Amino acid sequence: MAICARPLRYVSYWLLLFCLAAPLQAATVMVFGDSISAGYGLLPGQGWVSLLTQRLAPRHRVINASVSGETTAGGLTRLPQALAEHKPDWVVLELGGNDGLRGLPLPAMQTNLQRMIQLCRLAHARVLLVGIELPPNYGAAYTQAFHAVYERLARQARLAYVPSLMAGFAGDLSQFQPDGIHPAAAAQARMMHTVEQQLPL
Repeated sequence: MAICARPLRYVSYWLLLFCLAAPLQAATVMVFGDSISAGYGLLPGQGWVSLLTQRLAPRHRVINASVSGETTAGGLTRLPQALAEHKPDWVVLELGGNDGLRGLPLPAMQTNLQRMIQLCRLAHARVLLVGIELPPNYGAAYTQAFHAVYERLARQARLAYVPSLMAGFAGDLSQFQPDGIHPAAAAQARMMHTVEQQLPL
């Protein structure tokens, strides 16, 4: 037994080194969002999803399946085809902002997001849920209830979670386009890093 122990220790040592040095498996990340992820008002390549694509290349693939103006109801309708087409390992789910801006019922928004999370899991995709900030003129009660939808879903479904895509600059109008809703080009790198930090690739 003593003769075999030493070679086995060497084999284990080299196997450990190999595992530590081996690159992580390549992943397909699908960003499924609205105009904030689609790059509304920005030049091609300026948006946070484009920056994330560059950041994760060449090992990981990022697909931007975001549509400007999308609500959670529209996203729920569109998601099955997107999952079947792209077969993502991760879905970065950034929807709900247009529901909030239109004052749509929050229980319906929560149900739609919950169904999308279920569809992703049925397709063997993990979900990173991304929360959105509403402008302050919507009132404290509504904005708090809106934010609570994301908090509740993230907790109940045990999701990877970004509480606010606009963390650190939501109250700084200089970081937004003239409409006060869509972040400017200067804020896109910060948004990209906020998402990347919660994406365990």
